[in-house]
Formats: sequence, structure tokens, C-alpha cells
Amino acid sequence: MDYIFAARNLTSGTFGSNPGPTRFLEVPANAAAPTPAHTITKRDWFDRVIHEAKHDPTAPGRPVGDVLVYIHGFNNDPAEVLKRHRLIRTGLAAHGYMGAVVSFDWPSASSALNYLDDRSDAKLTALRLVTDGIAPFSRVVQQDCDISVHILAHSMGAFVTREAFDDADDRPAVAATGWTVSQVMFCGADVSQGSMADGPTSSSLYRHCVRLTNYFNPYDSVLSISGAKRVGVAPRVGRVGLPGTAPTKAVNVNTGDYYDANRAKFDGVTNADHAWFFHDKTFLKDVFFTIQGDLDRNVIPTRRHEGGVLQLKG
Repeated sequence: MDYIFAARNLTSGTFGSNPGPTRFLEVPANAAAPTPAHTITKRDWFDRVIHEAKHDPTAPGRPVGDVLVYIHGFNNDPAEVLKRHRLIRTGLAAHGYMGAVVSFDWPSASSALNYLDDRSDAKLTALRLVTDGIAPFSRVVQQDCDISVHILAHSMGAFVTREAFDDADDRPAVAATGWTVSQVMFCGADVSQGSMADGPTSSSLYRHCVRLTNYFNPYDSVLSISGAKRVGVAPRVGRVGLPGTAPTKAVNVNTGDYYDANRAKFDGVTNADHAWFFHDKTFLKDVFFTIQGDLDRNVIPTRRHEGGVLQLKG
């Protein structure tokens, strides 16, 4: 089963591309796309995800485990979200990940021409990431188990994450829950470099996570100035990295040399320089090490130092 919580409307009985009420989905392995028929109760959804997240449910004391929340980018319909969700889940499992993977399906369309509409809908529904996902997990953790929640956000999913954290801090009822996440990981992040300084825009994001890792690719044409003209020409952190004024809990990992040396592996992947992450074992192995949190960020074996910058190696 695959577990998704979706904030899409319904159109003729199928998921649309506009905001709608949050639904909690348990998607069978043989399904090509999530449908409203896969909806289960919120309580059942959390019970099943928590059970899957526990590394050893029979261990004495408080069970431990991990939940990774994937947040997709723009121009992703539910079928594409499920496809990438499964690539992440199976890719991490191949490296020994024993926790759960869930996805937050905010209402993006399936057309690159809808970029501005997607961005608007992303902002409208971002808070659900915290109120319907992260905060409830935090309450469970406080009650009876030591489960760490992590985030992997791609493209505009990084914008969703930042907005969700910022909005949640403005809501007293949410802020009072004491919610937090362990590892936040951005890849191909479609947010401006300036907005990720340690200032008002991103302070909530940094405050509510243990570490933020930003994987960036200088060859990412989707995030180039010509590609970013829809919303201005501000450099995106998925292409140029986090600013030097980001807090010390944030770290850049430059994937440019790795991607450039392995381009042939991604033939046939649409927008490969922006979406190759889902198809690469080395990247997912680095994510696995990051989630584990046992190693210092400077000695993770899938990384190397060059000129004072961490680089993906392989």
C-alpha cells in the first residue's frame, strides 16, 4: 500500500487541480493513480502509517521509527505524484530504510503553462502539510513512540514547505502543539536564494527542523533565469545553493558534477536536469544517510569536499 494525503478538489468523481478538502488515501500496489475511492478515515490512515514507520513494533520500551513526507513540485498530476512516491519508497528501501514514506499531494495541474496557478494553489493549501500531516505525527510521538518525521521536497514543493512552516507559526492553535521535524531535504528547490536567508521569510522553517539539506544542480535548466521568468529572475536555491547567511543547521550539497558525469543514465527522463533525483541510487543513498542522522554531514560517504563545498560523489 502507498499512503498519500491529498488536498485536491473532485471533478466528475476524480481528483482535480484546485484546492479541496484533505483526504487520506491508502492506494493499492496495483493502482496506477490515486482515486477518491482509496479514501480511508484519518485515524485509520495514521494508525497504519505509524505501524509501518516503526522499525520493530515488538521491541520493548517506546518503539522507534521514521516517516518521510514527500512534497512534489508543480506540473504534477496524481499519477505522477504516485510514480515518484514509489521511486522514493523503493529506492530508499534498497538502501535499508525501514520507515514509512507518505506524500502530500497539493493541487498542482498537469501543465507547465499553469505555473502561476500552481504557485497560488500551493500557497492556499500549504498549511495543510503541517495541520493535517506533521502536527498529528508530532502528537503521536509525544504520546507513545519515538518516531522522527522528515521532509523531502522537490521543486515548488520546497515553496510549499516554507510557506507551511511560516503559516503554522502564525496560528496559535498549531504553534501550541510543539510540532517539529528532524531532517528537511530540498532538491531542485524552486524558491529564491534571498528568501532562504536567516530572516523572517524562512525563520519558521529553520526553527522547526533539526537540519536542512539543500541539494542543488547548476545545470538545472528549469530553474535557470529563462525558466524562472514566470516569477522574476531571482536565483533559485535548487540551482545556485543556499545563501551564505543561512543558519549553520543548513547545508548545501552540490550535485552538479555528479549529474554532469552521469547524464546518460537519465536519458528518457523528462526534464532530466530537474527531475533526475528520483531515478538515482546515489542521491537516494545520500537521503538515507541523512535520515539516519548517525553521521556528521561532512563525513556522509556519498559526499566529498571540494573547495570548501560538499559535493555528491559516485
